[in-house]
Amino acid sequence: MNLEPTADEAALRAEVRAWLHEHLPWDYGQGLPPRFQDLAEEVTFGREWQAKLASGRWVGVPWPEEYGGRGAGPVEHFIVTEELARARAPELVGRIGINLVGPTLLAHGTPEQKERWLPRVLPADELWCQLFSEPGAGSDLASVSTRAVRTDDGWVLDGQKVWTSYAQFAEWGLCLARTNPDVPKQQGITALAVDMRAPGVEVRPLRQITDETEFNEVFFGGVVIPDTQRIGPVDEGWRVANSTLTHERGINPRQLVIHVQLIEELLRLALESGSFDDDRLRPRLAQAAVEVRLFQLHNWRTLSRLAKGQAPGPEGSALKLYWSEMSKRLHDTVMAVLGPAAPLWHGADENPGDGTWQRSWLYYQASSIWAGTNEIQRNILSERVLGLPREPKRAS
Repeated sequence: MNLEPTADEAALRAEVRAWLHEHLPWDYGQGLPPRFQDLAEEVTFGREWQAKLASGRWVGVPWPEEYGGRGAGPVEHFIVTEELARARAPELVGRIGINLVGPTLLAHGTPEQKERWLPRVLPADELWCQLFSEPGAGSDLASVSTRAVRTDDGWVLDGQKVWTSYAQFAEWGLCLARTNPDVPKQQGITALAVDMRAPGVEVRPLRQITDETEFNEVFFGGVVIPDTQRIGPVDEGWRVANSTLTHERGINPRQLVIHVQLIEELLRLALESGSFDDDRLRPRLAQAAVEVRLFQLHNWRTLSRLAKGQAPGPEGSALKLYWSEMSKRLHDTVMAVLGPAAPLWHGADENPGDGTWQRSWLYYQASSIWAGTNEIQRNILSERVLGLPREPKRAS
């Protein structure tokens, strides 16, 4: 394997680095981004930053040029993502639209749908949310019960979704709905684009353990959806959803960005606090650094597949399984380094990071649940990669 960059790749890295030095809202590569006290304020800031990135065409790098991308390949996309991490750039507020919905529309949308929605995703003119999970259909996503009933020119949507990130700020949502209850569950689902401001859509924020309300419940009561907002053929939403989930569980530059930043800050904190002198902490810090590096290499392996024109495949579940468990171990090490400050929160005296570390530890306790639980990922790997027999179903 030759990991040396080509001349074009090196030039791209230099270009994005120079742009970030000029346009970042804070000093290049210095510390972690500021913590906003209000989620709406954070989203407003995120829209402005994403619009600025999009003006330089540093968002949606692999997207076609006619929709605001660069028409570049997965390697170029990864280079830009790495440079954003190195610069400590703000996260993309429209990441669901960019990383999940956009590729799904490119694969399954009509020309009119692509023209309508895609150009507004990259500059964050419109944010998207993912309306997949339900109270009774999380890991078993094919069991969705939200119903869409056919009308003369569209659909009427009724049901409930949950754990929907940023739904209260989203203009659009990609929804899976049951459209045929008389066929096997994976064969009766249709994907629909939902106007989140339409009559009958109710968003209820959920207070999380981090004391934030990023997640939401979403209720649909007779929401009218034109058939022009159907993504893909009727009753083939499961195939559309699998496109989305492949991107969610495959190469994961967002989590790589976050954990590269976290490990650098953790090692800096450990150096300042003298934790490297502790024989119990020193090997844990080394292990955390090695595991983040392995996460990067796992991403490179998937990147190599994509660069050769191959799909990420079910092996993407190995990557999701790895980083979610790695993250929990890393955050446990963070708490050990904080020592007596570990139970403190924002505003407390003598609390390194002013609660940022504690918030991150709480947030990543859910990493083994979102994007498919780790139990589901192990099932996928055992059945689709190793070829082991499926778990027998219980007799009813």
